[in-house]
Amino acid sequence: MKTGIMGARVRRAAAVVITTGAMLATGALTAAPATAATAPTIAAKGGYVMNNGTAKTLYTKAADTRRSTGSTTKIMTAKVVLSQPNLNLNAKVTIQKAYSDYIVQNNWASNAKLIVGDKVTVRQLLYGLMLPSGCDAAYALADKFGSGSTRAARVKSFIGKMNKQARDLGLRNTKFDSFDGIGRGSNYSTPRDLTKLASSAMKNSTFRSIVKTKNYTAKTTTRTGGTRTMAPWKNTNPLLGTYTGALGVKTGSGPEAKYCLVFAATRNGKTVIGTVLASTSSTSRASDAKKMMDYAFRR
Repeated sequence: MKTGIMGARVRRAAAVVITTGAMLATGALTAAPATAATAPTIAAKGGYVMNNGTAKTLYTKAADTRRSTGSTTKIMTAKVVLSQPNLNLNAKVTIQKAYSDYIVQNNWASNAKLIVGDKVTVRQLLYGLMLPSGCDAAYALADKFGSGSTRAARVKSFIGKMNKQARDLGLRNTKFDSFDGIGRGSNYSTPRDLTKLASSAMKNSTFRSIVKTKNYTAKTTTRTGGTRTMAPWKNTNPLLGTYTGALGVKTGSGPEAKYCLVFAATRNGKTVIGTVLASTSSTSRASDAKKMMDYAFRR
């Protein structure tokens, strides 16, 4: 009887040893439970991030609430230009007095300091649009690529192209009434829509190259045929050079828009892209974006 009991105990002990060994071999006892990343708190009123490769949503905060977009509008300005058939990036545009007058009339809006009478290439205008956020460059591009016999008609036509692109992309909560973000009461989008717009724009190699450039010096042609070396245009995007893997995309600000930033970065083969709207300061919008991307990369 004792022998039977002892034998059973030995068999049970052996089974425990074998089972424990198997668990150790597979790491079942040593594996720590996965800890879910905690979603960050941001100062911005709205935010959205997605995986650019899969379009999977990674972070949201009032992502579908319409808000003023400030100069992030210029992403669409650039996209419309780059979507033109048979586009010649080396075609020259003569800078008109109307463009500089527009800057003054709008309380010295952000500009590329373009000189009246200079001939500037389309490529240079795109850099002037996206780096220093030149509203004069935006006006020149709208005038160049809109249709009509008057400047007003051409600008209206160009804004119509912006809204058509928005519809074609399915951006249901987006409307443009300006070529640069200086809205007239009906210029709005959402974090989700702006992110989708930026994702589409980033498919264009010229756009990608421009928005990741920190500094650019344009050499323009003066009205007398000489060459003018412009003061370097510095990218207003604070993430370039301060956030590993940053790719762009565009800042925006204004009395109604507050502080906005559309951003993208790549790490370990994963690209995330997103938007913050109505943050509290230029410092906060950058901090918001960094926190959102850090969170997105952990997911």
